[in-house]
Amino acid sequence: MEKDVYARLREFLDKMPGGYPATSSRVEIKLLKKLFTPEQAEITMQLKPFPEPLEVIAARLGMNEAEAKEKLEKMSNEGLIMGPKLGGKLHYLALSFVVGIYEFHMNSIDRELAELFEEYLPNLGLVWATTKTKQLRIVPVGSAVESVPSVAAYDRVREMVKKQTMASVAQCICRKERALLDHPCERKTSEICLQFGMAAQYSVEKGLSREISVSEALRLLDVAEDEALVLSPANTQDLLNICCCCGCCCGLLRGLKMMPNPGDFVQSAYQASIDPDLCSGCESCLDRCQVDAIKEDGDIMKVEKGRCIGCGLCVSACPEEAINFMERAKVEPPPANIVETMMKIAKERGLTFK
Repeated sequence: MEKDVYARLREFLDKMPGGYPATSSRVEIKLLKKLFTPEQAEITMQLKPFPEPLEVIAARLGMNEAEAKEKLEKMSNEGLIMGPKLGGKLHYLALSFVVGIYEFHMNSIDRELAELFEEYLPNLGLVWATTKTKQLRIVPVGSAVESVPSVAAYDRVREMVKKQTMASVAQCICRKERALLDHPCERKTSEICLQFGMAAQYSVEKGLSREISVSEALRLLDVAEDEALVLSPANTQDLLNICCCCGCCCGLLRGLKMMPNPGDFVQSAYQASIDPDLCSGCESCLDRCQVDAIKEDGDIMKVEKGRCIGCGLCVSACPEEAINFMERAKVEPPPANIVETMMKIAKERGLTFK
């Protein structure tokens, strides 16, 4: 007997770089039934994880181009697939569930979807932990960059933002989801996730974000640092986006906090330590850390080895300048672009694409 369409879609998504593992509760199937019609599930499984032109996909689906375009555009507008225009021609590709399908449901997420995602979230963390290359990385905030003698160009996010020609800002879907579940974030600013270049253009076209100036994007980076938000762009040297994350709402940070050594499961080039001779024990840094990497040690504070993710939020908070912020040893540079990142993740998971 042929497998149910949603079981087959689950297997298809699990072979995407981001993964989509099965569970004993079958919550992953409930999620797919919530998001996809059976026809949309079948169409998705005919796509590749890289862009293909409309005419190629239409032929594979056995449809004329007009019919295929209507169905694919509807799915693209619903956040089920991606439909960029490249070289003036429509292209479509399949998405990982995270980062991808889930984030593209910013405008349509409701309490039911939030509950299902919350139940499924730990299983996605298992996939995250299995690969050396991550979809996202952690970069230091502006004040921390100033304290490091040598910082790679791709870690100087403010300088990278200044070079952009288009920027946009969206609400944080993690905070929106937590608010739907009666756990609203204490931060004042919820519209603070940034996109740039082609990512900004696509996001604005799909109504997921609004266009802003580069100067406004820089101002929002200041707001993020003031509100103790971790800067987490795509794990690329090209700048596509910057998520501004809090430990109470962000699915990634919440998952990392549960690990004994979250610093080992992030792509980060830096780490902090506290000079015990300079620390006054004021606890200013304690409140800033989003992954519980700073603990009391008698009358002073210390950074627990293995927990620091290198965000740098603690650096500017210290009135005694007791926090040392330094480069980790032997950290590989991030991939050049998102295609390279996804191919590296796929290879580490033993996946191949044709």
